[in-house]
Amino acid sequence: MFIEQPPWLFRALYPQAIFRMDPNERAVYLTFDDGPIPEVTPWVLDVLEKYSVKATFFMVGDNIRKHPEEFRMVKERGHQLGNHTFNHIRGFEYSNPDYLENAKRVEEYIHTKLFRPPHGHMGFRQYYTLRHHYRIIMWDLVTRDYSKRMRPEQVLENVKRYVRNGSIITFHDSLKSWNNGNLQYALPRSIEFLRAEGYAFKTL
Repeated sequence: MFIEQPPWLFRALYPQAIFRMDPNERAVYLTFDDGPIPEVTPWVLDVLEKYSVKATFFMVGDNIRKHPEEFRMVKERGHQLGNHTFNHIRGFEYSNPDYLENAKRVEEYIHTKLFRPPHGHMGFRQYYTLRHHYRIIMWDLVTRDYSKRMRPEQVLENVKRYVRNGSIITFHDSLKSWNNGNLQYALPRSIEFLRAEGYAFKTL
């Protein structure tokens, strides 16, 4: 549960970051990290279009640079965009100036007020600086679709077990989630489950 739904102690590390939206509203917020890439992002967009769902894509700047067509597709279909650094770097492994500069490079391609740190963490000084420029978006439920240890059925079960009002749900339009089949199995079934449970789908 520590990974799928972070406890209050982890949330307290980033007190002004957003982990969950309104707990009184029966709505969820689908998010996708690490794209855009041609192998996965168009498929995700087609699934979302099939179910008339809008989502938020936290994009890696270098992937935007390398795959402008997929980036254009996300924008044209009306989804929300977020910054996920230029090179998907870990905050604790970089100096504050280098990390902040890497995040800023994404602004060459997108203008957004949303930021999500890769791997779900960053140094406090990095967080403190970025929160003055962005809404820091974390998660209330990470599906773990990227994990080789997870079977597709387990990814879907994570959604069913941990979702609640206001959940920010994290999937990945990445090869890690695609190559193990987790995303293909869990995403459409998760949308169907959530809709059957009465959840509305919103963007951040």
